Amino acid sequence: MKWPRSGQLRYLSVLWFSGAVALALATWACSLIGLNSATTACVYLIIIVLLSLMDSFVTAVIFPVIAVGCLDFFFIKPLYAFEVENSPDLTTLSAFLVTSIVITTLVRRLRRLGQAHREQARLLDLTRDSVLVRDLANVITYWNRGGEELYGWKTDEAMGKVAHQLLQTVFPAPLEQITAELFRCGHWEGELLHTRRDGAQVTVSSRWSVQRGDEGQPIGTLETNNDITERKRVEDALRRIQETYLAEAQQLSHTGSFGWKVSSGEIFWSEEGFRIFGFDSTTRPTIELLLTRVHPDDLALVQMLIGRAAIDRRDFDFEHRLRLPDGTVKYVRVVARAIRGETGNVDFVGAIMDVTSIRLAELELQNTRTELAHVMRVASLGELTASIAHEVNQPLGAVVTNAEACLGWLDREFPDLKEARAAIERIVRDGHRAGEVIRRVRALIKKTDTRMAPLDVNEIVGEAISIVEYELLRYRVSQRMELSSDPAIVLGDRIQLQQVLLNLIINSIEAMQPVTDRRRELVIRSEQVEGQQVQVSVMDCGIGLSAENAHRIFDAFVTTKASGMGMGLSICRSIIQAHGGKIWVSSNEPVGAAVQFTLPLHRPEAL
Repeated sequence: MKWPRSGQLRYLSVLWFSGAVALALATWACSLIGLNSATTACVYLIIIVLLSLMDSFVTAVIFPVIAVGCLDFFFIKPLYAFEVENSPDLTTLSAFLVTSIVITTLVRRLRRLGQAHREQARLLDLTRDSVLVRDLANVITYWNRGGEELYGWKTDEAMGKVAHQLLQTVFPAPLEQITAELFRCGHWEGELLHTRRDGAQVTVSSRWSVQRGDEGQPIGTLETNNDITERKRVEDALRRIQETYLAEAQQLSHTGSFGWKVSSGEIFWSEEGFRIFGFDSTTRPTIELLLTRVHPDDLALVQMLIGRAAIDRRDFDFEHRLRLPDGTVKYVRVVARAIRGETGNVDFVGAIMDVTSIRLAELELQNTRTELAHVMRVASLGELTASIAHEVNQPLGAVVTNAEACLGWLDREFPDLKEARAAIERIVRDGHRAGEVIRRVRALIKKTDTRMAPLDVNEIVGEAISIVEYELLRYRVSQRMELSSDPAIVLGDRIQLQQVLLNLIINSIEAMQPVTDRRRELVIRSEQVEGQQVQVSVMDCGIGLSAENAHRIFDAFVTTKASGMGMGLSICRSIIQAHGGKIWVSSNEPVGAAVQFTLPLHRPEAL
């Protein structure tokens, strides 16, 4: 008991005064009756014990000392003197003092333990959680006020009952299994379903801990239960709402979720997953059933990827086609993440996305790009007509000249067959040269699908320069090629890459037309960068690009030319990106602009 300082002093004063009066009365009564020292000591001890229950250690020491003085003065010879004649009397006094101090100490300790227990019981009664203690037979030995409020049974009604029978407990696992875990770990936590006195069911979050004796042996179980019925109701309602929204969202996005237990082969699908694969929701999904929907051309790939995932137990992401019974073809993307459980088993959780509309749109876009690229090539050839005519006229003129020379050698009195043969060989060579020019022009005009093949970038640069050679001469532009000495082999479409270079070269030539105060020079450079890519740079010394145009020059319908369509560089970017590269523009110091693009090198040995 704690008192304010002034109140504590008053309490001690009253207590000590009452103790002194009690000892005085006991002394007077024992003297009057004529009791001996031993009997009087017993009376004193009773008074001291009662006093020790009401105060601290100081009181428990002071009163035994006073009692010893009273015994010596009034009951031990010589009387009325603080002297002891016989040694046995001295022993009696000493024994009394020690005994009274020991007994008062023990009494005070018991008092403190009782107070502590009462405080604990009071605190347990204050908590809103249900707290109960069960012995090893699951019989209730303690039941707090929270249990009364939660379940409806009073303490005296619950005490002595088997807890799980009284509460009609529904366990998440067999009781024997839970008990085994409790004694193995010393604690257990989980959710239980209990029945109240009025028959209503409540869901509780339950925590059990083993209570042990002085020697460490289990003597019972402390159980605390927190009512989570309302929380579970809200969670269930929220989960149902989320499931409804999720189902709607999955249907809108054409995305189904799934789970795959590799150890057992079990598969769980959402409603949208069944819809994507064209199965009824009552069908039990399996790997074998899934494979029946895979497009025959993709079946081997899907089987290999599923088998690899089952062995490697790693995340996977792949795309394949489905062919439904009605002949419909779908494109689906499957993405899954591996989740390792506590037992070491690996399960997969993932999503199935119907990307048919996306793939069809991409195919349509590719066809549109191909059409537009064809139109741009034809438009470019219109601008290059003079250059093409020059390219064709050169070998044709040479053919005519050599044919006339050959006739001259044959018309002599003694025909010079050696010279005539050489002239005919030159005619054949120039005829092939003219045919090659026409072949390149036809290939550039002809609308063909993308054909990827290993190509030498330096060779494509040379072909592009040969096509625009007349344009370079016409506008007095000198060209310098700084081509990489290392092989620059890429995997690409020859015609499309030629189109990119032709577009960039023509743009550079046009950008240098206004230049009159310096030499017009076009530089084309190829080099390997980072060991994995080839970089091609087309640099001019023209009027350059403003900062405003530099960052949007590759956007569609953006042009710096009065008669331009603004599609050339946009198509160039699409072609380069389709080849796995990137393209950008920068300043060519000190004047002009530089357009650069990179393409990944083709490594046949890495396949």
